Amino acid sequence: MRDIQKVLAALTSPVRREILGLIWDRELSAGEIAAAFPVTKPTISQHLAVLREAGLAESTAIGTSRRYRARQDALRGLRAALGSEALGSVGRWTNADQIPERAASSVRTGSAVIAGADVDVSQALAFTAFTDAAVFSRWLGVPVTLDDGRFACTMEWGTSVRGRYELTCPPELIVMRWDFEDDNLPVPGGEMPAYLRVLPRGDSARVEVHQLVETQAQAAFMEGAWGMVLGRLQAGVTRALDPAEPMPPRPARPKRH
Repeated sequence: MRDIQKVLAALTSPVRREILGLIWDRELSAGEIAAAFPVTKPTISQHLAVLREAGLAESTAIGTSRRYRARQDALRGLRAALGSEALGSVGRWTNADQIPERAASSVRTGSAVIAGADVDVSQALAFTAFTDAAVFSRWLGVPVTLDDGRFACTMEWGTSVRGRYELTCPPELIVMRWDFEDDNLPVPGGEMPAYLRVLPRGDSARVEVHQLVETQAQAAFMEGAWGMVLGRLQAGVTRALDPAEPMPPRPARPKRH
């Protein structure tokens, strides 16, 4: 375990934490890592140097390039260090008492709806299904626009959906906020955060959505909404990825029969 102050300083950067996530269980080149971030390659190189200096990442020279991988044992060592006797016997996550500042803030605990589906395509292609507007439109069954991270569509029963990708980390993670417009729906408007994960399963993938909700009514609606979306993905993504396969859009229909 290196100097714990260097480790903690390295982990203060959100970019460096995301880099560790990318190279947690695989080796990637600096170029592959840089492609996942909207910053320059020299900036990524600086972040990698900090992670190496802190002992959180290691590199292997292959020809003229280097490949990087997280040192999982270093983070396990950090956990052990933070749980040592120096922190006292009350435990790592026990709150201190007699803190009057708590009364000046409001704190709440939210819930999440978790939906998932297995798809018969690779992790990379499953990720493409949500980032390529043409493919997205084909498996969803309605035209989808996707421009600079902002997406929009109108479902065949008239509900308008729009949102934005706040963060994309190919081929695994999309952080989004989205909303819809339909006066008859039981959930009020307002952008809602969701986290879409694409997990490798050999030659196939599993797509999971963690949708944050605030009420039981929202939870019930999100269960149905994401169940429908992931059901369409599972049924149609293989054909959607093949431009030669005909996939006509779904015809307009009333919301309820």
